[in-house]
Amino acid sequence: MASTYKDKSLKVLTLNSNRKLAEDIAGHIGTTLGKCTVSSFSDGEIQINIEESVRGYDVYVIQSTCSPVNKHIMELLIMIDALKRASAKTINIVMPYYGYARQDRKARSREPITAKLIADLLQTAGASRVISLDLHAPQIQGFFDLPIDNLQAEPLLSNYFKAKDLDDVVVVSPDHGGVTRARKMADRLKAPIGIIDKRRPRPNVAEVMNIIGKIRGRTAILVDDIIDTAGTITLAANALVENGAKEVYACCTHPVLSGPAIERIGNSKIKELVVTNTIPLPEEKLIDKVTQLSIAPLIAEAIIRVHEKRSVSKLFE
Repeated sequence: MASTYKDKSLKVLTLNSNRKLAEDIAGHIGTTLGKCTVSSFSDGEIQINIEESVRGYDVYVIQSTCSPVNKHIMELLIMIDALKRASAKTINIVMPYYGYARQDRKARSREPITAKLIADLLQTAGASRVISLDLHAPQIQGFFDLPIDNLQAEPLLSNYFKAKDLDDVVVVSPDHGGVTRARKMADRLKAPIGIIDKRRPRPNVAEVMNIIGKIRGRTAILVDDIIDTAGTITLAANALVENGAKEVYACCTHPVLSGPAIERIGNSKIKELVVTNTIPLPEEKLIDKVTQLSIAPLIAEAIIRVHEKRSVSKLFE
């Protein structure tokens, strides 16, 4: 890719959630980040100043709505309003990690569907398009009445494991909901799949796990989209070893890794956890078992293709 992007009608801006990723994306596009400042009043109100003209530009705002989730969502909404009032031609939201995506349906009475609420807020604020990565539930795309591109990190993760040249691989989904994701990786690695069947016989009783598929003597790769407290993934890894797996690797797109996650991973049977940088990880979370891959080239290519009105589907291959 050329070091300088020739189309000057594109601007890339970022807020506070993941500046390093935004700088990497801009670098791969061949441009620099636009100038803006994000500050707060003493009571916590957010103030945003865009320090260069955006009139008539196609603007791409990079912001993962990771912790602190609510602050980063408010930053994004205020930025969209600022861009709209500054006469940006289009306002394209690049949201590598879509916060509240796990609240995508009513599981019980009187529950909100917060993933839909976030979509409504983005649209009402004035977004023109959303580019995201591995939405927790693909149907979230249907919550928007504007174009949305849901990119996939699976090819990046699969290529990493392919390069390791592991023996007798089996790709394992930690639950029934992730079978489609596991099958895509298994097809790319030319490996069989396994499924962890977990259920609670009654409240506050430890999960009972059954494993579907041939595991004994194989190298297992657990694949998920989000790892939060790492309870499910570490229990699954331990169960795989107890059922004869030779080694267990794990991977995910979004490393939330909150609470006891790092301690659990460190004490688990997982040999290596491979994640992407949709969410920035502080040094204390980058333990020896954790490998972080960059999705900047993928997102940069998606931005260029959207801006040049070319197909994005090639990026799913």
